[in-house]
Amino acid sequence: MKISFELEPGDIERFHEALERAERRVSCADECDIVAAARHSLQTLPIECAPGYIRRRLLQVVELVDMLEDDAWSLPRPERAEVLKLLAYFSDPEDLIPDDVAVIGLLDDAIMLELLLRQIRHVVAAYDDFRRAREALGAAADEAGRISRARELARRRDQLQARMRRRRVREAVASAGTASAPGTREQVR
Repeated sequence: MKISFELEPGDIERFHEALERAERRVSCADECDIVAAARHSLQTLPIECAPGYIRRRLLQVVELVDMLEDDAWSLPRPERAEVLKLLAYFSDPEDLIPDDVAVIGLLDDAIMLELLLRQIRHVVAAYDDFRRAREALGAAADEAGRISRARELARRRDQLQARMRRRRVREAVASAGTASAPGTREQVR
């Protein structure tokens, strides 16, 4: 069965307010503490009992943590801040719907993840491409091969990060021209 619903501007505003609270927490917390809290939530929340939609969204948190901790990817600060906001929201047990509320306690987390993953989809896509490129390069057998591989991987990382920024800017410009008409609704599936 597929259920879809629309979030009206007031609904979206509540999520933005919650995200602003998460952003304030990020500004006064250490990155490793935010990541540790997200990991703790992943280990302790009843994710396996959650409906499939929620479970799929929450498991994407693992990929976001991996992206932050990937030294070779070295996610730049502005994009790191976006991911950290998402992780701070996710790891807050007292968010819009407290996480310990049976069945629906993780619904707000899944919705927030959906909304924020849409905003950073170019970052996630670039990282996915980077991981594939790293895998395609394989392991080098000798020192010269390792140096060559590292240079090629750094070149590819720089290309992908430039691409993700171009796409985000292009999208922001396009949405600025069509955004904020009264009555605009965000659909989440």
